[in-house]
Amino acid sequence: MRVAFATHGCRLNQFESDALEQMARAAGHTVVDAEAAPELVVVNTCTITHEADADARQHVRRAARAGAKVVVTGCWATAAPEEAAALPGVTLVVGNREKERLVDLFSGTCGKGHVPEIHVAPVDLARRVRVARLRPAADPRRSRAYLKIQDGCDYRCSFCVVPQVRGRSASVAPDEVRAQLQELVAAGVPEVVLTGVHLGIYGRDLRPRASLSRLVAELLPHVGAARLRLGSVDPHEVDDDLVTLLSREPRLCRYLHLPVQSGDDDTLRRMRRAHTAADLRALVPRLAEVVPGIGVGTDVIVGFPGESEAAFASTHALLESLPLAYLHVFSYSPRAGTDAACLSGQVDAAVKQRRAAALRALSAAKQQAFAAGQVGRRVSAVIHRSRHRRTGLLVGRADNGLTVLAAGDDALLGRSTSIEVERAEGPLAVGRLVA
Repeated sequence: MRVAFATHGCRLNQFESDALEQMARAAGHTVVDAEAAPELVVVNTCTITHEADADARQHVRRAARAGAKVVVTGCWATAAPEEAAALPGVTLVVGNREKERLVDLFSGTCGKGHVPEIHVAPVDLARRVRVARLRPAADPRRSRAYLKIQDGCDYRCSFCVVPQVRGRSASVAPDEVRAQLQELVAAGVPEVVLTGVHLGIYGRDLRPRASLSRLVAELLPHVGAARLRLGSVDPHEVDDDLVTLLSREPRLCRYLHLPVQSGDDDTLRRMRRAHTAADLRALVPRLAEVVPGIGVGTDVIVGFPGESEAAFASTHALLESLPLAYLHVFSYSPRAGTDAACLSGQVDAAVKQRRAAALRALSAAKQQAFAAGQVGRRVSAVIHRSRHRRTGLLVGRADNGLTVLAAGDDALLGRSTSIEVERAEGPLAVGRLVA
């Protein structure tokens, strides 16, 4: 069967889609792009916002209009299986915990009936590593690979639906992570991104107990010519050992994403976040001092219930004061089943739009300043497998997250190189290749 995969949402979903593609090929299916007339489209969905739900529904309808049968999986499928099954073209709905059986399910059921099958078990509190059969895959279309080390979350942030669709935190044992890393390194992947729902609590469920910093230290001797990149880590979960590794280990990317969500402590308490504004205020300058050139970004939600003008001003002032490389800005939207949806003090849509615009303008300024600050520096970059559309130059992602352009041959596509940054053009840097 000709099968296409479409991935929405986070890096964890991308890891799982890559692994499912690998399983589909092993089962004798042909994996094709969406434009290549697939017979079946697997839509791996996200449900973090209402917009994510809408994107999933739109993608399913588009695939059905093109004549393909559709399998819906992922977080939205887990949260709303009946709604997913009711969409045109859907033949199978598979929850997150059933993803490891997805290829077997569509191989055995698609095309045998007109009533969609639903395979979505309730998400309980049992700790187990989900999709255990899914192995990391090196996708020839990308220059880096994702390696899942953790799933689920033990936190109960008042706005977040993820624990309801992913369950409690479950960590992959260090020996298994190391073995999977070695598979990717042997395949020639130049960068491996460690991913999960909540990386900072990695290992707390294992016996003996482990930690993210200890895992990274154990993995670094096995990365060969590749490098490791971390996904999101909450500010209070960045320990001294991890800071030391970032400062001393060239094989660990000088990059951290810290999902702070707000810079106002009252708002953070209503969000039920485990950190405070002081955690971010102390950590980011320290990282900038001991890890020169590090790229640090954050997520921030505007318009959370009860966020006053003063609270937003506190958030803006904090983020403006810190040496951040970028902000990912989201407007709060209520999610059914979360405590925040029932809070008083819902913020007007126009107010949320104004606050989001202010923070996006701040982010643009931060990005430009970060790029300008790299001029004259030499950065290690992994070159994307496609060129910059406007200029035709090579596009590289530096270890600190900077996007840098340079002239060079196609032989460098998908490989690591060094680039000396010569100038900044907005959020981008332009440089020259160096030996």
